Amino acid sequence: MADNDKAKKGRKAAKAAPAANMAPASPRPADYKPRLKKHYEEVVRAKLKEKFGYANPMMIPKLEKIVLNMGIGEAVADRKKVENASSDLAMIAGQKPVTTIARKSIATFKVREGMALGTKVTLRGDRMYEFLDRFVTIAMPRIKDFRGLNPKSFDGRGNYACGLKEHIVFPEIDYDKVDQIWGMDVIVCTSAKNDEEARELLREFNFPFRS
Repeated sequence: MADNDKAKKGRKAAKAAPAANMAPASPRPADYKPRLKKHYEEVVRAKLKEKFGYANPMMIPKLEKIVLNMGIGEAVADRKKVENASSDLAMIAGQKPVTTIARKSIATFKVREGMALGTKVTLRGDRMYEFLDRFVTIAMPRIKDFRGLNPKSFDGRGNYACGLKEHIVFPEIDYDKVDQIWGMDVIVCTSAKNDEEARELLREFNFPFRS
């Protein structure tokens, strides 16, 4: 019995050793603030207030969240596809995604209720601003034959959606290690009351809308 206890303790120590040897992640400075968050607070708010004449500072539109979504049609034949896409999305977002599942069965498409069909993640706060910075300054300029974003892709309530055909435009993805290229949707949710205000807000974040 004593030998078994020693063996168990040895195995636990072996598992714990790698974690103990790992260098801790360097903490961010207490005064850290994403570049675009600082830009919003110091520049964008004042410009929007001047243009629309808000009586109350609380009326000034702001970003609330960004939702990234990947629909994986190939998951019907191979569940591992969703796992691979989820791993790539985690690298892009810097946050663990959740798996989206089918709500009902559709025999025509061989879809069963509860089947994993995609992955998504919702970003808020600093991670939202950090993603937006990479999306606008790095990812979009790498899109092939890019001619600007559709200025009409708003939903009437201040939210904007656009699609990407290739997720490899993000710098976090190593093209040589990708087994398949995925498309994805980017939905930017704002507190704006209408599309005009939301469009102006995103323009101040350098969204390249087509004229």
